[in-house]
Amino acid sequence: MAVALPAVPDRRSTWSWILYDWANSAFATTVMAGFFPVFYKTYWAADLAVTESTRWLGYTTGGASLLVVLLAPFLGALADQGGLKKRLLLAFAGLGVGSSAALYLIGQGAWELALLVYLLGIIGFSGSNIFYDALLMDVSTEDRLERVSAQGFAFGYLGGGILFACNVWMVSEPAVFGLADAAEAVRLSFLSVALWWGLFSVPLLLFVRARPQPGAHRRGRHLLVDSVRQLAQTLRHLRANRSAFIFLIAYWLYIDGVDTIVRMAVDYGLSIGLEATDLLAALLLTQFVGFPAALVFGHVGGRYGPGRGIQLAILVYVLVVFWAWQMQTAAEFYILAVVIGLVQGGIQALSRAYYARLIPAERAGEFFGLYNMMGKSAAIIGPVMVGWLAAESGDPRLGILSVLLLFVAGAWLLHRVRPPQEAAEGGGQ
Repeated sequence: MAVALPAVPDRRSTWSWILYDWANSAFATTVMAGFFPVFYKTYWAADLAVTESTRWLGYTTGGASLLVVLLAPFLGALADQGGLKKRLLLAFAGLGVGSSAALYLIGQGAWELALLVYLLGIIGFSGSNIFYDALLMDVSTEDRLERVSAQGFAFGYLGGGILFACNVWMVSEPAVFGLADAAEAVRLSFLSVALWWGLFSVPLLLFVRARPQPGAHRRGRHLLVDSVRQLAQTLRHLRANRSAFIFLIAYWLYIDGVDTIVRMAVDYGLSIGLEATDLLAALLLTQFVGFPAALVFGHVGGRYGPGRGIQLAILVYVLVVFWAWQMQTAAEFYILAVVIGLVQGGIQALSRAYYARLIPAERAGEFFGLYNMMGKSAAIIGPVMVGWLAAESGDPRLGILSVLLLFVAGAWLLHRVRPPQEAAEGGGQ
């Protein structure tokens, strides 16, 4: 059963927390979902076969996720024991910012180096989100978890979308910005992500305060030993908390499908012959649809329960996968982009808020370490599965169709989760 959250949060702290999603979503949008897959395929790995470049992109994405999986539970426990949630968030954000800037320096044809730097960037982005998610319980009251979580994702879509729109303009008309060509514009876009991410992380550094926890601020050997002990205790508590345990397995399955679509959609579109300009424009459309849609999902979750909102989003994703499997035209990709924008932020926001209701607040760091471990381990399977099936069969459509299994299995398990009393009172399942 979750522990009660602070009665009166500091609004400045809440909005500074929300603004970090505005900051780091630039990496998720411009780098992960947008320019890196295109630039990697057409600039760094232009000499590789289409299916072979997809294979290595999938392996790199999966490898980065695996490293986060191995570190996440321990890092979460370490943050709780040492009172280090904010410091570790900023350390991983620094890795992501540095990696984004480094992509600007990589020359044509150096696809192995590009993948290595990209791997480090994903680790920085994903690692910082462990502690960002855990801080939700320090900046929100209990009755506003769904809404505050949704506001984070909504403003993430808006912030990422604004920068991405500028980046797309740079790439489409490089001469307007005094650039030599589109390749230089893409490289400069990676640098702009680093600046954006770093700048808008400053309010979190200055104004977010994690709630004091008993026994926090340990140092040295005692911190490491106590962190390991607390992690072991958390695993025992998770096993005893049936609802949280089942939810994590369900989340592991369906968020795999979500992350795979986010990370591989542009690569898939290129593989079936769509133009890069159409794919990037559709991705930009997703961002701006996602802003109001995530806010609406926050209200839906608050009124009817987060479980029902998640199930609705999964159903939409099942239809998306079937449609993508037979998709032929850029117009269809645009329609899919709108549909995904309607549910992507919602399923992420409600999942985070639902889980927060199932766990003890004083162990938020370690429990969200497990949450992120499940999410990132799912991102190992999906991209690797899509890349492997595309390479082995020679048909990228077969790879995207396989994602359907993850959504169906996740929905079935989610239906078996029984939320605690406070979630049920808010309209839970």
